[in-house]
Amino acid sequence: MPHIRNYKGKRAHMIGIGGSSMSGLAGMLQKAGVTVTGSDSAASYTTKMLEDQGITVHIGHSAENVHGADLVIYSAAISAENPERAEAARLGIPQMERATLLGQLMEGYAHAINVCGTHGKTTTTSMIAEALLDAGLDPTVHIGGQLDYIGGSTRVGSHETFVVEACEFNASFLQFHPTVVVVTNIEEDHLDFYKDLDDICHAFDRFFALLPENGVCVGNGDDPRVLAALARVKVKTVTYGMGEANQWRPANLVYSETGCAGFDFAFEGKRVAHVQLQVPGEFNVMHALATMAACVEVGAQPAVVADSLSHFAAPHRRFEYTGTVCGVRLYTDYGHNPAEMRSALENATRQPHGRLFAVMQPHTYSRVKTLFKDYVHCCDLADEILITDIFAAREKDPGDIHATMLVDAIAATGQNVHYTPTFDDAEAYLRAHWQPGDLVITMSCGNIHLLNAQIQQHGDQA
Repeated sequence: MPHIRNYKGKRAHMIGIGGSSMSGLAGMLQKAGVTVTGSDSAASYTTKMLEDQGITVHIGHSAENVHGADLVIYSAAISAENPERAEAARLGIPQMERATLLGQLMEGYAHAINVCGTHGKTTTTSMIAEALLDAGLDPTVHIGGQLDYIGGSTRVGSHETFVVEACEFNASFLQFHPTVVVVTNIEEDHLDFYKDLDDICHAFDRFFALLPENGVCVGNGDDPRVLAALARVKVKTVTYGMGEANQWRPANLVYSETGCAGFDFAFEGKRVAHVQLQVPGEFNVMHALATMAACVEVGAQPAVVADSLSHFAAPHRRFEYTGTVCGVRLYTDYGHNPAEMRSALENATRQPHGRLFAVMQPHTYSRVKTLFKDYVHCCDLADEILITDIFAAREKDPGDIHATMLVDAIAATGQNVHYTPTFDDAEAYLRAHWQPGDLVITMSCGNIHLLNAQIQQHGDQA
């Protein structure tokens, strides 16, 4: 297996470089003295940003793109049949999957904080990164989203503290080297890779087993599967949550009119700091508790962490307000499974609004099939639901699932739902039916945020 430490001054070619994780890694490699090139299927804001950094990006995949490369790095979505991977194999160029690279980069850090879980990873990782930066610990950071506070998805800091979002998809987090693990929840997802929920739980157990003897596992004590997993680990555990049995809990919890929480952080019943969050929802209370627990474990002072959290603004595409058109407020959210979309809509209901329009872009055929029943009710809080065609991502259409099947099932429950296959269809429906004061939220980890951009580009037209 090649090791990235041996490629300083050499060329690494990254297939799928426009992805949030891959683009961040490209920047980290460039700063480490590696010459980086890449390719992606389509031009985007991210590919332009990389080109502005001096990285050559090819739009489209072709064999000659890897010619002259010393190493090829690819994301999990890139199959061995990809022409660039196939050519690298023919030429004998070493290849490395993205997660392996990320694991190699975090080797040797005194504190490697890995945030895992089905939901909430990006926001929690972002909160921890900001808090440790504000605490003067100069962390190296890699998150799966764009965070303005660090100027993107990555930050290169000292070789003491590494903060990373650790995703369970494809069991990629098993390539990492954590010293502190934060687990936000364990639920059903990625069932195109895992057999069932037990298989998912087993993967998390294997991940926690990577912790060294002096490691720490911080977990959501309100989640029964997390609590069961914590009981099995061999290292120090710390719990957080709303329940009284948790070590870190919120005291004197009060919500503002827009759903933002103010509370005291209490550790084992003792109040240690106060926070007034600027991001809404109970799940952000949970993210803040997880942040406090993790940061204290690596030496940050509670008052500094709380002050940082009081100024925290969510990463892009996490219940992000994108603008107002025709008097209608537009939001977008990265939520791509039913639980996450339900949480996004709970946040939306706390904002001033007339009618609430939810625009769902179902993500991957396998997820829609395995979680179909959950999808039927995840938008119950909306007044009207718009559903676009399924975003395939890494998958091919199996032919036995279609967005209209979801529309029919939701309609059968009496909900006001409409099939708007394209962004043009969705925009046309919204403009024909919205009124000033309404709220629109688009949801998916596909490209649904581009609908917001499209609507805003067209402006207040009739």
